[in-house]
Amino acid sequence: MGGNPGTEDLLRELAPQVLGVLMRRYAGLDSCEDAVQEALLDAATQWPATGRPDNPRAWLLTVASRRLADILRSESARRRREEAIYLATPPAVLAGADAWLADTGTAGASDSDDTLTLLFLCCHPALSQSSQVALTLRAVGGLSTAEIARAFVVPEPTMAQRISRAKQQVRAAGARFAPPEAADRGQRLRVVQQVLYLIFNEGYVASAGEDLQRTDLSAEGIRLARLLRRLLPDDAETAGLLALMLLTDARRAARVAPDGALVPLVEQDRARWDRSLMAEGTGLIERTLATTSALGPYQLQAAIAAVHGEAASVTDTDWAEILALYELLAQVSPGPLVSLGKAVAVAMVHGPAAGLAATDEVAGALARHHRFHAVRGHLLEMSGDPAAAADAYRTAGRYATNAAEKRYLGRQARRADGH
Repeated sequence: MGGNPGTEDLLRELAPQVLGVLMRRYAGLDSCEDAVQEALLDAATQWPATGRPDNPRAWLLTVASRRLADILRSESARRRREEAIYLATPPAVLAGADAWLADTGTAGASDSDDTLTLLFLCCHPALSQSSQVALTLRAVGGLSTAEIARAFVVPEPTMAQRISRAKQQVRAAGARFAPPEAADRGQRLRVVQQVLYLIFNEGYVASAGEDLQRTDLSAEGIRLARLLRRLLPDDAETAGLLALMLLTDARRAARVAPDGALVPLVEQDRARWDRSLMAEGTGLIERTLATTSALGPYQLQAAIAAVHGEAASVTDTDWAEILALYELLAQVSPGPLVSLGKAVAVAMVHGPAAGLAATDEVAGALARHHRFHAVRGHLLEMSGDPAAAADAYRTAGRYATNAAEKRYLGRQARRADGH
């Protein structure tokens, strides 16, 4: 959006609330979302010059409502009935006379319900993961298409098409602006959590490009996870997700070398870790684990991250506890990447030979994944086979898509070769 950071934060907070109100009244994700985006752009350009209005939400709703009227007027004849309904709406309603606009502080209950419903809609199961991510950033995050395109290093027209297709797919699926049925709510919530984690992870380790990290995306992932936590304070997995993000992001400053290459956990200067984020994440996961019997994958991953965060060094790490947590995680959420993480813990507890044997179990599933070969390289070095380690690092470099990771893996291969 550009402009004052305080204004940007406020607009991103208000965007899903205003969009939710429009969709409850008039439906139509395409038109309502376009209207809200135009209102956000107007605010970002006008408020710095004219000053922030006394009631920002009322201002945004009024402007977005007018933009929606313009959009409806420009559509085909089959939409004119909707325009007539819209134009019949009392002006007082458009001006924001609803009770929700009377409160200029934190969002009321209806705002919270709308935002959660909007998250469910953006993460509709009819959409691909990439479309879910893009639509969530656009509709709930309040990011412009250009901002999302820059974050994912794709041309803006490509991202615009992706978002447009996502809206069309939501409409074709017959999705309504309403919470999911009770029977589907748990599964739909897991999809929302997964999308937010994908957003965070894309910022923490960019899938492509020159930079290892895109802090705008990781920060947005955390912001949305905090939002979801406020909406669902009693959901243990949402708490685990937020804790995992905080504990992971706390290591961000120590993860990048001066040349922009990756610095792995074993080599990081732990004095550069953000101790306030560590404390917040650790406290959150400890409280959550103490009050729930329903362990989920995000809680367990957060617990693993907390154990790492408490250790003064790699050698001081309680690897036996980490291995036990990985064994639980493998039961709750089995998968090849979980098994790969467990293999590292096995190596640290039982020796590199045992760890290498454990990686053999996922060799087929992860044959073309750079992390598998990077882990193999590390364990081969630990076992005293530098030539094989160098080969593994070179293979990992071929499969890596991020330039910073490629630089790190190339450096590891040369070092293992003795150069």
